[in-house]
Amino acid sequence: MRRALLTVLTVLLLAGCQTEQAPSQASAPAASNVDVDTPALRTLKQRIGVEQCEPGASRGELPHVTLNCLGGGPDVNLSRLRGPLVINLFAQWCGPCRAEMPYYQQLHRKARGEVRVLGIDYLDTQPARALDLVRRTGVTYPLLADPSGVLRPDFKIRGLPGVVLVDAKGKVADVEFRVVRSYAELRNLVQRELDVRVPR
Repeated sequence: MRRALLTVLTVLLLAGCQTEQAPSQASAPAASNVDVDTPALRTLKQRIGVEQCEPGASRGELPHVTLNCLGGGPDVNLSRLRGPLVINLFAQWCGPCRAEMPYYQQLHRKARGEVRVLGIDYLDTQPARALDLVRRTGVTYPLLADPSGVLRPDFKIRGLPGVVLVDAKGKVADVEFRVVRSYAELRNLVQRELDVRVPR
């Protein structure tokens, strides 16, 4: 009896780790009770200098999904956003995301006025750790949170990191799940898919 109980507990623990580390294999998204807007998170976000989320004003072709602003701020209905826009899908548990986030920050800084950058903390239940990653990588572009993975069917998310490119009319031009290895690589991708000029 004791051995059977230990076996069941071991299976449950392993299943929990798999869901956290490999969202592409998780079951359908469930409702989340993760609070991404607390006084502590607001203070941390302000200290880091992350820009405020902007709700958007016109109808585009992104999913009709409303997400909370990570660390407090206005909720954002993605369908109200237009481009040119680059969405960085990341999570604090995703090792490759850490390496590429500075390239998105470079794009945010160099292409300001031409291309906007937005981060979405995907399937991540630890917003404080996410903001700590943001601090360590120097990110200041606006951030949304999708702790329950509601975007999975819309973007066909099968793993992280991911990038979603949205054109000026709000149409999704491209969705890719790969590691961006340099600013030049990201710049070339944005210029090719969104037909905009991005500084070197």
